Amino acid sequence: KKKLKISGRELLSVPIQIFGLEQLQVLEMSPERESCLRYRMELLPQEISYLRNLTCLYVDSNNLKKIPAEIGTLSRLERLTLSNNSLSSLPAEMGALQRLHSLHLANNSLTELPAPLCQLRSLTFLDVSDNKINTIPSSIRHLEKLETLLLLFNSLESLPEDVCLLRNLHTLWLGNNHLRSLPAAFGELVNLDWGYNYCSCNFEGNPLESPPPEVCSRGPEGIRDYFSSLHRI
Repeated sequence: KKKLKISGRELLSVPIQIFGLEQLQVLEMSPERESCLRYRMELLPQEISYLRNLTCLYVDSNNLKKIPAEIGTLSRLERLTLSNNSLSSLPAEMGALQRLHSLHLANNSLTELPAPLCQLRSLTFLDVSDNKINTIPSSIRHLEKLETLLLLFNSLESLPEDVCLLRNLHTLWLGNNHLRSLPAAFGELVNLDWGYNYCSCNFEGNPLESPPPEVCSRGPEGIRDYFSSLHRI
C-alpha cells in the first residue's frame, strides 16, 4: 500500500502538497502516533477529497471540531480513526462510506449517535466510548454486520430494542452509563461471550434494576430466563 505518515517536531500545518498524491492509500496525521507533531488540526481540509484512493485515514488526537462534507467522496475508505478530538456532530455525507468497516470516535463531544453512521452497512467495528451520548437511534438495526460496539462512559439511560437485532455482535461494552434496564430481547444476542477470562459484554457502573446485576452476570441465557419469567407472572 502507498502510505504516508506525517511527522516532524517543527511541522505547524498539513503541507498542501499531500493532497496531490492521488495514489495515496494510507494517511496518518495523528500527533500521538510516534510523530510528536506540534500542530493540532481543528478542521480536516476539504482537499482531502482529492485522495480518492484512500483506504485508511488516521486523524485521531488532533483538535478537530468539524469534518467536511467532502469526506463522503472517499468511497474506498475502510478504516477511519477520529478519536480524541472535539467533534459534536458528523456530516450527513459520511453515510456514503459504504466500504467503511472500522470507525473510531472515542473521546469526542457527541451527544447522540449520529444518524449517518447507521447507513454504514459494512461496519464491523464502532467505538463511540467516552462521549456524551444519551440516545441510540432505532436505525442502528441497519448495522447488520457489526461485531464490536463500544459505548462505555456515555450518558445512556436506555437502549432501543433494535440493538437486539444485531445478531453478529460479539462485543458490546456498556459500562459507566445510566442504564436502569435492558431491552426485553437482550438475551437474543447469543454471540456475546461471558467467558471466565474475557467478558465481551460489560455492564459495570450502571444502576441496573431490570435485570439486576447478578442476573446479567449469568450471560444471555440468564437474561433470557429473567424476562421469560416476568412474562409468565
